[in-house]
Amino acid sequence: MAIDGLIILDPTGRPIIQSSYTTYPAAYPLLHIEALNNALAKAPREGSVDPVIYVEELSCSSACCHVEVGGMRFLATISGDVDPLIAFAFLDAFTEILQDYFGVVSVATLKDNFDIVYQLLEETLDSSGHPLTTSPNLLSDIVLSPSLISKLLASVSPATPGVPSVRQGGSFGSNGASGAFTSPIPWRKAGVRHNHNEILFDVVEEMRGIVGKNGTTLVSNVFGKIESNSKLSGTPDLTLTFTNPNVMTDCAFHPCVRLQKWTRDNALSFVPPEGRFILADYQYRPPQSAVVSNVPIPLSLKANMDMGEFGGTFALTLTSRLIKVMENLELKFYLGEDATSAQCTLSSAGSSVGSVGSADGSWSFNSRTKTLQWEILNMRSSGSWILRGSWTSKIKAPRPAHAFQIRFEIPSYSFSSLKVDQLRLSSETYKMYKGVRMRSKGSIEWRW
Repeated sequence: MAIDGLIILDPTGRPIIQSSYTTYPAAYPLLHIEALNNALAKAPREGSVDPVIYVEELSCSSACCHVEVGGMRFLATISGDVDPLIAFAFLDAFTEILQDYFGVVSVATLKDNFDIVYQLLEETLDSSGHPLTTSPNLLSDIVLSPSLISKLLASVSPATPGVPSVRQGGSFGSNGASGAFTSPIPWRKAGVRHNHNEILFDVVEEMRGIVGKNGTTLVSNVFGKIESNSKLSGTPDLTLTFTNPNVMTDCAFHPCVRLQKWTRDNALSFVPPEGRFILADYQYRPPQSAVVSNVPIPLSLKANMDMGEFGGTFALTLTSRLIKVMENLELKFYLGEDATSAQCTLSSAGSSVGSVGSADGSWSFNSRTKTLQWEILNMRSSGSWILRGSWTSKIKAPRPAHAFQIRFEIPSYSFSSLKVDQLRLSSETYKMYKGVRMRSKGSIEWRW
């Protein structure tokens, strides 16, 4: 099971980077590009395109899996009985590698670093379409980052006396001698040294839920991950324990984690990679004593909708159910492809707080996507936030979406209440700083 190749399209739909399709006809990648561009052009609204698009022009079963990154489309083509999840897993890994190398992934960044992108593509995907090296620690020894290349070019000059050239055994190969390929641990370099030793953990949890039009939660799940940033010298052997590990289920771990230790003691024993990595992914398992398995939604929405001719009116009331402050709350409402305009007023706890740009929130109407967007920067635990308004449509019977899309963030909060007990260090004698931070976010579809 392999991926046929990778194509990166700019915002206009033209390819800017493409892997070599040596065993396929020249028109093979072009048909997939055309199929994706046609699907995007026919989409009634942004984000409504199927992530897997089948190409009917080919005699064999073929499809393209695509994701949007920085306004571009990353497209992986597959054929036969290949699972599309393999393609999406590779696309996620490749975009994370690009972010690790360039910081911001954009058209300008890729065009300025064509050589590095093609080197990364060659090292992460072989000619047969099988993923190869996707670990940033290993890739850093094979493909130099732009900042390191600039430093080398600035420090090494042919006119500088006494500096050996690359042909004479210069510095381009010297870093690799003590890199990850000479280390007995594949994911960690040998001889790492830091003046200040620290490791930081970010427990990030995301709620995904659907609420019915009667206000009943149809489904709500919480998925979490433990993001780590390690700056430790030598070969540290760590053991991370939790006070309530039973809230974690369906776990997936970084290769550095010893599975037997987790199975036996519910403790994470590992030698961490250098830098940023995801230590574990998990799903929150609610207590068995709970009547339903759904996780409670941290907010409530009351929607009064009145459909009329050539438009409609609405009154939306948002209320927080948490003591914590919710940040960057965003509600989107698709008004239909024939919507022309919208007018709204905002109020908080029954009193007017002004129009667009007020301290409690703002609203906007995107005439291109036909979407009404309501933003609340800080949603406190008390009071309600109300958006009243109307919209107009070119047709007599408007057809808006019968669901609101709500996103939010909650800093210093965990849905699962997962707590770290202690972190022990062995095999090294230095003292290290350790920090743990919780944050949550949510994506809710609220139907009316």
